[in-house]
Amino acid sequence: MNESQIRTLDQVRAFLNGTLAVEFKPQGDDTARYQHISEVLRRFGYHRLKRAERGWVLRYLRATCGFSRAQLTRLVARAVKGETLAKRYVAPAQAFARRFTDADILLLAKIDQQFGTLSGPATAHLLQRAFSVYADARFERLAGVSVSHLYNLQHSYRYCAQRVAHTPTHATAVSIGTRKAPAPEGRPGFIRIDSMHQGDLDGAKGIYHVNALDCVTQWQVVGSCPRLLEAYMLPLLEAMFAQFPFHILGFHADNGNEYINLHVAKMLNKLHIELTKSRPRTSNDNALAETKNGAVVRKIYGYEHIAQGHAVLLNAFNRRHLNPLLNLHRPCLFATEVPDRYKPGRTRKVYRHIDVKTPLEKLAAVPQLASFLREGINLQALQDQASAKTDLQAATELNRAREKLFATIRRAA
Repeated sequence: MNESQIRTLDQVRAFLNGTLAVEFKPQGDDTARYQHISEVLRRFGYHRLKRAERGWVLRYLRATCGFSRAQLTRLVARAVKGETLAKRYVAPAQAFARRFTDADILLLAKIDQQFGTLSGPATAHLLQRAFSVYADARFERLAGVSVSHLYNLQHSYRYCAQRVAHTPTHATAVSIGTRKAPAPEGRPGFIRIDSMHQGDLDGAKGIYHVNALDCVTQWQVVGSCPRLLEAYMLPLLEAMFAQFPFHILGFHADNGNEYINLHVAKMLNKLHIELTKSRPRTSNDNALAETKNGAVVRKIYGYEHIAQGHAVLLNAFNRRHLNPLLNLHRPCLFATEVPDRYKPGRTRKVYRHIDVKTPLEKLAAVPQLASFLREGINLQALQDQASAKTDLQAATELNRAREKLFATIRRAA
């Protein structure tokens, strides 16, 4: 297009009004476009025009040269000042050098892969140790990387192509149970429960012990199952509940999924048993059960591996020997709260000799005991069962039965 014939503002207006739907693509490099701007400004005497007239000239230049409004305004301002329009940008003779090479990024990806992508400061510390402590020359540049730039490297194309981290879909948390400590208020029937593992052998899982005891009377029932699965846990819990002489009112566990799940919650709800679970950062919510794990279960079974197939033998031993001994013959310490003379207004627990009782003796001292006992259970029958043999005889029979049990387990191995 030969636009040199357009010399008046009326021609400019006619041009713009007739070509609003036309898109111009200037030909040539930026030097020709700069010359075109200078020529148009000189031809129309831009510096002598009024504001409205200058607007028409600027619209004409935008349509013919293709620059943006902001860039065109800057170029016109330079031309009005008498400056010769020319490209100011000059490409650098040498591009900026990269400090961290592709090999460094691949090395960082390897570190993150082996350590499972630690936090930025931890990863930076590993890189520093690799060079300063272990003198690995490959980490010379990475040893000085900042934590902020470390994240830039981890988001680079080379890093992502080498190591792609997939975030799995997280299941929605289901609120099962209430986070609080049991509040029996002197009533039997609020049990605390915990499980413990009997060790592995050559990659084979051992049996699991389930330990349940009452908060008030310390009546304790121990059971065993091959695995902590629904098919084993639900029948075992029902069998253990049946060994308590009183109704179960509360069921307290830690946050393990063998107890805090929909199947156990459904069973407890059917039996009208309140399900509670331990609170975070409160280690004594289930301390009684955990203490009995070491003081009772570990002393009886030790740490030796017991295969899962012996669950039936262990449950028979628990029901016939261990649980009767624990509840009828083995003494337990019960705490008494007294005022703390060093901290007025507070109490502390003391363990007096007169408070040492068997769980049966503690149960007999519960007020209105008959209202808590299950149907078919009476205190006199329990006391007669305890009187049938002395504490020493019951302990002797337990040890003999345990020796036979472990001999049978060793022969089977």
